[in-house]
Amino acid sequence: MSQTEYVIKARARNGRLVESKVRATSEAEALNIVRQQGSLPIAVEPAKTGLNREIHLTKPRVKTKDLAISSRQMATMLASGLPILRCLTVLADQTDNRALKELYLDVRVSVEQGASLSDAMAQHREFPPLMVSMVRAGETGGFLDGSMNQVAEALEADVKLKGRIKAAMTYPIAVGFITIIIVAGLLFFVVPIFAEMFASFDAELPLPTRILIFVSDLLKNPFFIIPAIVIIVGAVWWYRRNKNSPRVRNVVDPLKFRLPVFGPLFTKVALARFTRTLATLLKAGVPILTALDIVGDTSGNVVIARAVTDVQASVREGAGMAVPFSKHDVFPEMVVQMIAVGEDTGALDEMLSKVADFYDQEVTATTEQLTSLIEPLLIIVLGIVIGGIVISLYLPIFALYDVVGQ
Repeated sequence: MSQTEYVIKARARNGRLVESKVRATSEAEALNIVRQQGSLPIAVEPAKTGLNREIHLTKPRVKTKDLAISSRQMATMLASGLPILRCLTVLADQTDNRALKELYLDVRVSVEQGASLSDAMAQHREFPPLMVSMVRAGETGGFLDGSMNQVAEALEADVKLKGRIKAAMTYPIAVGFITIIIVAGLLFFVVPIFAEMFASFDAELPLPTRILIFVSDLLKNPFFIIPAIVIIVGAVWWYRRNKNSPRVRNVVDPLKFRLPVFGPLFTKVALARFTRTLATLLKAGVPILTALDIVGDTSGNVVIARAVTDVQASVREGAGMAVPFSKHDVFPEMVVQMIAVGEDTGALDEMLSKVADFYDQEVTATTEQLTSLIEPLLIIVLGIVIGGIVISLYLPIFALYDVVGQ
């Protein structure tokens, strides 16, 4: 019987995740070989060679949408009485995301070895702290299926928020990209033709035309354009690499809220995410200090995180949250008052959910307003830029006609 090469991922005796290739007549034989070596198999698949080999240029990511779907599926299976190990196996089989599949298989192995589901998830940074804490609360309180439903709702709300932001940003980015292409085409190909024609006039060109020709020559000069491209690419690479560092966030995050057009949208998105996450954690029974730790880390903005730090100090001293929140401008008076009412009535999670619903609606309304406002503004900017270039090119021709006419 012919043998096939299999790729097997397994957990070694020292706990490390290892990948090896084994030649065997069947998957079962390949798994037995790995077990005899003292490793615990997690996943097995036939090795792909030659033209059938998969090429992954980037490491697959676990998206929030994938986690939301799998959380909803797990909640349904748990409510139906399926054991956790079986749920994890089904989730790994159903998902199309290769990274998430490996993740759930790894979690299943940890659970088989005696770890709790929350502890197994905590070993992987792909699972957000919100999800880990709510799973732990569900395990402690005996309502894991309900916790998974709440996790799914929170992640789905986060996906919707991100979708609204992308919807608001797609049009300006597309128009800006088209504008850059058109302007670059004019400067590289059209302006040099007019420059050669103007050189034969032997006359002084208008200032806008001279500036336009200078910019065109500058962009065509390799001693300028190559270093400029290197600097821009280097700056983008550096920012992507360091955007989560405290030094960068302390500068960039406050600026997001002060932007003239998108600042209010970013503020409402941050408030919606903060209140929704805190409400979900409190509703699941997570202690308030632990919940504040989580929302501070997952808020996505250092301004919110600083406010949460002040609130934690107040709560540790036995005081409420409303007063320290009122000292930070990012929290409107309405939010502070709703938190105060929630603390007085013992329904803080409900009040925070209402605030989150309100800001969800505000984000939707603001996105629609921005889309309506940005569209004509971008068209005007595009017209001014292109029109300015065209006018600058034709000014010398008009001047030449005046000379000829005299």
